Amino acid sequence: MKVRVYKPAKNAMQSGRAATKHWVMEFEPGAKKVADQLMGWIGSTDTRGQVRMYFDSLEEAQAFAARHKLIADIEQPKSRVRRVQAYADNFAFKRVV
Repeated sequence: MKVRVYKPAKNAMQSGRAATKHWVMEFEPGAKKVADQLMGWIGSTDTRGQVRMYFDSLEEAQAFAARHKLIADIEQPKSRVRRVQAYADNFAFKRVV
């Protein structure tokens, strides 16, 4: 069984990065999603798609996957690029529009 291990990105709507500290393990979908004929809701017979596990470190996630004989696909987090810009730069003469 295949699992995906990754570190989530920062939410674009919030300035904090508290949700990016843990590693997340998700199972790959085992069955496709189907629309209910009567209500139109989307559902699946695969309950593992609802499971999301959090780990403090990548090593803990790898150890859990090895202990339960899971194939872990690990996605390393992207480095954060920080652009330092002053508010006064919005009104500078050298500003390119």
